[in-house]
Amino acid sequence: MRHSRSMQLTGLLVSSLSNQLRAVSGWLDKAEAFSGERGEEPDGLLALRLAPDMFPLTTQLRFLAFQAQEPVYRLRGEPVPEAVLEVRQEGRDGGERPGTWADARGRVADASAFLESIGPGELDFAAEQAIAHDLPNGMIFDMTGEQYVRDWALPQVSFHQMIAYAILRQAGVPLGKVDYVPHMFGYLRPGSAPAA
Repeated sequence: MRHSRSMQLTGLLVSSLSNQLRAVSGWLDKAEAFSGERGEEPDGLLALRLAPDMFPLTTQLRFLAFQAQEPVYRLRGEPVPEAVLEVRQEGRDGGERPGTWADARGRVADASAFLESIGPGELDFAAEQAIAHDLPNGMIFDMTGEQYVRDWALPQVSFHQMIAYAILRQAGVPLGKVDYVPHMFGYLRPGSAPAA
């Protein structure tokens, strides 16, 4: 469906991704507390997976951090920096080299800080710009910037966010739906929250 004016990519992309990364950071806080209560280190959670043929938590967190940054460079028409590509490679290697909890948290925090550096309206010009999104397996998708944000960038981050949530929840970390959308409390009408 085409609209008469371009969507405001910066606000949509940066706000959405920032909300998602803040939520994940909150989950990691809860996972640390959960591990501490059990007398365990949270590093042990990094190797957990939902199924044998799926990537572990450490990979989900790194892919999430990578894919929260990649669209900014693509929309700007810039190459993705080597340091950001290294985050993706760490994710690919996560099964053999899970790294530490602090490393994984740092990747999420770095992605959040990067998004905070994006200026208002900085990416809006790219709504109708042609994006050739190439994957490591050789597939190439031709889209506009708007289509890329809507149909690729946001769903990719959401996927890895949900898999991370599911892994932590399956491990027993006390997460609920409210942990997925904590940003919604900024819109809560005073006095409308149910009594505890």
